[in-house]
Amino acid sequence: MYIFLKSIYIMNYFGKYVIFIILIKFLFIILSVSHLFLKVTGKVDSEKDKIIMHWRERVEFVFVFLMAIMLIYLFNPRANRDSNLEFETKFLLYLFGFILLITAKWNIFITESPVFQKIQQVVR
Repeated sequence: MYIFLKSIYIMNYFGKYVIFIILIKFLFIILSVSHLFLKVTGKVDSEKDKIIMHWRERVEFVFVFLMAIMLIYLFNPRANRDSNLEFETKFLLYLFGFILLITAKWNIFITESPVFQKIQQVVR
């Protein structure tokens, strides 16, 4: 534990920022698993589930916000800095892409797109 804390102290600001984002993501996963557990046990409309969903949405927003700030920092064309794309950063960007795809409002896109409306008419 001491070695971990000492390594965090020595770490630069960007490394600490990445660790913070990872902790936020773990919190999101814990809240999502809690919601899933309540859903399986049939307590979806309980007060506890409403609180969990409230905080899950806020944590997800914080994660997306922090990832957007990281993207702005990493890909700023005016900055002359070495690439900070180490394994943790690449992994976060990889997960962020999947999260954006999964959480996108696909139902709006599918219901409003004329192409999908024609496909739905053909299938019917």
